[in-house]
Amino acid sequence: MRVLNAYIAGEVLKGSLVAVLVLLSLLNFFTFTDEMRDIEGGYGLKEIFQYLMLNSPRDFYELMPSAALLGSLVTLGALGNNRELVGMQAAGASKFRIIWAVMRAGLILVIISVAVGEFVAPATERSAQMLKATAMKKQVASRTKYGVWLRDGNIYINIRQIQQQDQLGDISIFELDEDRRLKLASHADKAVYNGVNWDLDNLKSSHVSHDAVVPEAKASADWSSILAPELLSMFVVRPENLSAYELANYMTYLQDNGQKSPAVELAFWGRIVNPFVTLVMLLVATPFVLTLRRESSLGQRVVVGVTFGLSFYLFDKMFGHFGLIYEMNPIVAASLPTMLVFLAASVAIARLR
Repeated sequence: MRVLNAYIAGEVLKGSLVAVLVLLSLLNFFTFTDEMRDIEGGYGLKEIFQYLMLNSPRDFYELMPSAALLGSLVTLGALGNNRELVGMQAAGASKFRIIWAVMRAGLILVIISVAVGEFVAPATERSAQMLKATAMKKQVASRTKYGVWLRDGNIYINIRQIQQQDQLGDISIFELDEDRRLKLASHADKAVYNGVNWDLDNLKSSHVSHDAVVPEAKASADWSSILAPELLSMFVVRPENLSAYELANYMTYLQDNGQKSPAVELAFWGRIVNPFVTLVMLLVATPFVLTLRRESSLGQRVVVGVTFGLSFYLFDKMFGHFGLIYEMNPIVAASLPTMLVFLAASVAIARLR
């Protein structure tokens, strides 16, 4: 039985990994065609390929459940067409033993998916956003424990708070002369982008010269920097770009400050549920294969897998949005679609008796 378990698990693993590579290649191709429209300035073909490479870990993580379903349908279907599943059952392997072998392969896929999604994808996704924004706007940006630092020519900007990409707080601006010496140091409590310029509130400036430092204060002022709000979008906290650990820390931070963010909570529980989605997709594939006719073609199985996987993906996303709109419990909003499919798969497996 160990040989059969290893053989089935190996076939499912190979099929799922091939499926995720195929899906990832297709997705990158469509993304490439979209990115070609944004070519300008320093954003060329080299940057597009780097952008796609950095986005691939996130896409790999998101595509794994669908790839597991599609890959297992194809590989198990091939075993059925070749009468190998019948031979296994004739040798004493029950249908439930076959299902258990498939789920063991699923556990390996889950470990790979979680490792990529938690430790690789969040960092590479943020790097991809920074690469594109910096290349297109020709501005340099970095994030440190002292806030966000940006460079716009001889102007250095430090931003401590970013509520939204067009609303900033606690901004320090340092301007250097041609000899790289400090010429102007300014601080504003708030900056709001009006579509053309930045409106600064409570601006305090110090003009530095060889002889003296001249202070100046204004209640408000226009700041005509070419600092692009799009460049700041990478520093706005996006729940989908954070790992489960980062989401948990962010939830704690919000709670400590008396704030609540349903989107962050939904994203956190979505991260917790995602590994089980892969297992459920494998659970769905098994009764499909064991109940379909052996004469079913590869194309038919692919159509079944793509249709079911796409339907589940759309339903899951729609239900999550409905959960935010109607203020549902985030655990329910994140897990209910998966639980419904799990129950349906369990009923189908029970009927295999």
